[in-house]
Amino acid sequence: MGLIILFGIFFLGLLVGTPVAFAVGLAAVVTFLYEGLPLFVAFQRILSGVSVFSLLAIPFFIFAGELMMHGGISNRLVRLASAMVGKVRGGLGMVNISSSMLFGGISGSAVADTSALGSILIPVMKEKGYDADYAVNVTVTSSVAGVVIPPSHNMILYAVAAGGGISVTQLFIAGIVPGVLMCLSLAVAAYVVAVKRGYKGEAFPGWYALMISFFASIPGLMTAVIIVGGVLSGILTVTESGAFGAIYAIVVTGLVYRELTWASFKAAVVQSVKTTSLVMILVGCASAFSYLLALYNVPEMLTTGLMAISDKPVVIFLMLNIILLILGMIMDMAALILICTPIFLPVAMQFGMDPIQFGIILMMNLGLGLCTPPVGACLFVGCVIGKIKIEEAVRTIWPFFLALFAALMLVTYVPAISLTLPSFFQ
Repeated sequence: MGLIILFGIFFLGLLVGTPVAFAVGLAAVVTFLYEGLPLFVAFQRILSGVSVFSLLAIPFFIFAGELMMHGGISNRLVRLASAMVGKVRGGLGMVNISSSMLFGGISGSAVADTSALGSILIPVMKEKGYDADYAVNVTVTSSVAGVVIPPSHNMILYAVAAGGGISVTQLFIAGIVPGVLMCLSLAVAAYVVAVKRGYKGEAFPGWYALMISFFASIPGLMTAVIIVGGVLSGILTVTESGAFGAIYAIVVTGLVYRELTWASFKAAVVQSVKTTSLVMILVGCASAFSYLLALYNVPEMLTTGLMAISDKPVVIFLMLNIILLILGMIMDMAALILICTPIFLPVAMQFGMDPIQFGIILMMNLGLGLCTPPVGACLFVGCVIGKIKIEEAVRTIWPFFLALFAALMLVTYVPAISLTLPSFFQ
């Protein structure tokens, strides 16, 4: 009955439009009262959930991403990508994907990627004769790389939700190859669709223009080098690298590129505070929620249920992916990371999956949810920028979705894709 109350109030809250963080917190508090547990235990769990040193990195990553979006770095990355791959058939689609790969490694946010690059590339693609649905679909699906390619604040949430013992540094390294694989898969899909629709490539601007674009983008690209390189070298912790990355972003956008105005700086600060506040409230409430999941032995119940269907790891992993894909379609990514990790991670580990590999698979699954209705944030943003209805985009998004799904299956069943690179940095 307690489990029914917990999930019943949670889903009821979502149905009536309650913010996810408050729906999670309310469900946890009511269940604590039903079980006769002291409320101070619930609030103790909430406070302990946010009192984690690693979480200090999140506001820095979010702030750095906002500064990137407002300070002109995205424009320079687009010019670099255009000079490098624009001449390929359907060149602007390739520019879009490669720009997302570069920008995702700086902002760590799929929604920021869609907003920043979509505002630049979608109108240009439409002017060049590309269909609006193609422009939106390429932008939306390629932005998913932002949640896998480091740095990603969602990986920090996963490490916290896993209860400690998982290195954020290892997660960052593990996301590099899967993120590149996702972009390569999308490039193939974009090329095939471009050939089918008869899109042409862009003229090669010349090696001189390519070098100018490259040197102009170096200061922006160094943001990712500072953040990721500082962590990998052991010189900086994740939190310290986030702080240095944010400071460096201010210097680059304000003094080097000189495109960060006082108004855009204030906008970046306000949006960072809003996003960080929501994340921290969600982390605290999800901590109390996870305590009850453990109390009711939900992971053990799920394992028993799945084993009743099959005891083969291949089948179990496929079912976990399908469940996560469905959940990603109906719930926010951060909330799902915090709720699903305590439930599904023990199941995956019981069937032999490494927690680092599961973390990458979780990011990829929930990233796919960002570009699928009804709660696909990136899909909504892309359609607004492209000025098309969601139904129009969804009808033709399947080649790109299938490309990402193929990459997901490879990462699921070939552990070396995500685990080889981290093994060199242990």
